[in-house]
Amino acid sequence: MKLNVKPYYSTNLGAAYLGDCRELMSDIPDGSIDLICTSPPFALLRKKEYGNVNAEEYVEWFRDFATQFQRVLKPTGSLVIDIGGSWIKGIPARSLYQFELVISLCKSQEKGGLGFYLAQELYWYNPAKLPTPAEWVTIRRERVKDAVNTVWWLSKTPHPQANNKRVLKPYSKSMQNLLKNGYQPKIRPSGHDISHQFSHDRGGAIPPNMIDGREDQNQTEIGEPTVIEDVFLEDYIYPVNVISASNTASNDIYQKRCKKFGFKPHPARFPAALPEFIINLCTIPGDIVLDPFAGSNMTGSIAESLGRNWLAFEINEDYIQSSRLRFIDAQE
Repeated sequence: MKLNVKPYYSTNLGAAYLGDCRELMSDIPDGSIDLICTSPPFALLRKKEYGNVNAEEYVEWFRDFATQFQRVLKPTGSLVIDIGGSWIKGIPARSLYQFELVISLCKSQEKGGLGFYLAQELYWYNPAKLPTPAEWVTIRRERVKDAVNTVWWLSKTPHPQANNKRVLKPYSKSMQNLLKNGYQPKIRPSGHDISHQFSHDRGGAIPPNMIDGREDQNQTEIGEPTVIEDVFLEDYIYPVNVISASNTASNDIYQKRCKKFGFKPHPARFPAALPEFIINLCTIPGDIVLDPFAGSNMTGSIAESLGRNWLAFEINEDYIQSSRLRFIDAQE
């Protein structure tokens, strides 16, 4: 897909554009995007260098963007937004801004909303997050560390394009043993009848909505199929909605190239595991993925590696310059 403005850089599969995504999206035809996967600025108390809006203003601020998202998405397309939580200034209580935003997006158009459906919540657990807010976590010790972002999966229809077979996880050793040795059907204490079908090999475990991107695969994985006292727990073979991944790696190719060429890396990057999971779940090769708040353009990079077409919009030229380093070998 080509817009009426020249891209900042491009590859055979995608293009990155410098500018306000609201203006750039006006060039995109109605109903042409399969997936919008993005992380807009959060409504944080502390101002960040990439810009953020107060919680009180956030819903109205976001509505202009969301109206365009609704227009450019295909009828079966998905809007997946990573939005971290925030605190009310001066007290250890949470802001409700992200819930207010989702309610606004999912209200019917007749009631003043945009008519999206909430397909599912996913969760990104970032073990590298600092213990903030310090006042309530490390000084007064009244709260625990805030280390989970909610990733809201919205859609224009209750049945968006998605297939969890594309995000299957390798079976755990316990599940492999169960498949090898068989399972004796029985009634669980909860009353569920676990039939012989649970010992069928379906090619992998359906991931839960906690997406595990940790490098140390020797740890027990979140959502791993489990056998406890010879009872196979059915729920654990399904993908969960929590993504466990750090975004602070100092040795990835983006960080190395930023250091080599003298660029300052984007301070709030997606972990690769998050867009990888979402793009595989919600698209097929050849589909078009858009990130309107591209930052370091991890979404475009992952889309490129998975054979998807992509568009990336970024308003900060420093960030789009450094994001180009992800595509040195693929740029036209």
